[in-house]
Amino acid sequence: MKRRTLDLLFSIGGTVIAGLLLFAGIVLSANASFATTYVADQLGQQNIVFKTADTLTDEEKKAPCLVQYAGQQLTTGKQAECYANNFIGLHLKSTAGGLTYAELGTPQSELRAKVAAAQAANDPALAGLQTHLAEMSAARETVFKGETLRGLLLTTYGFSEFGTKAGQAATIAYLAAALMLLMSIAGFVHAARTPATQTFAAPQPAQPHERQAAAV
Repeated sequence: MKRRTLDLLFSIGGTVIAGLLLFAGIVLSANASFATTYVADQLGQQNIVFKTADTLTDEEKKAPCLVQYAGQQLTTGKQAECYANNFIGLHLKSTAGGLTYAELGTPQSELRAKVAAAQAANDPALAGLQTHLAEMSAARETVFKGETLRGLLLTTYGFSEFGTKAGQAATIAYLAAALMLLMSIAGFVHAARTPATQTFAAPQPAQPHERQAAAV
């Protein structure tokens, strides 16, 4: 095969690959931009604002991100993660003894059974049981709301991370496309400088007598 033909084949193939990488980079960049914009728009509509630095409790100040974002509106995935884990998560631990919504279901059901039994028996303790049940129900509802908001914010954070990774992949695709393009250009230049009659000869294996001569 002629050397110029081989150079052209490799150069054309490299150009095609560079084009594909460029296309992939554009698609990834578009996805990254969409994720960033969508997350910012959706979070901005919630109008969640971090507590100002002077209103943070000693426990809240232990979270560096709460201090960093103090007084800011929540609009990014990183802020959503911070608010979910270090603010909502912190306060959920002090609600209902740190029990989750699911864990509170059992004691709530038991209290309901006791209230029903007390009503049937005209038990004087009925009023106290009803008060306790109301407190338990309110606490469970608060935990449910907190866990729901925390879950939604963490889901948003996860979506934003996909956008971040897409942006990083786009950068790699652009760099790879540029490298392939440069190599293809070099191939075209080499093909232009190579005589049309020059052929590409693959190295031949040494003959037995040549190997013996080399050994001597």
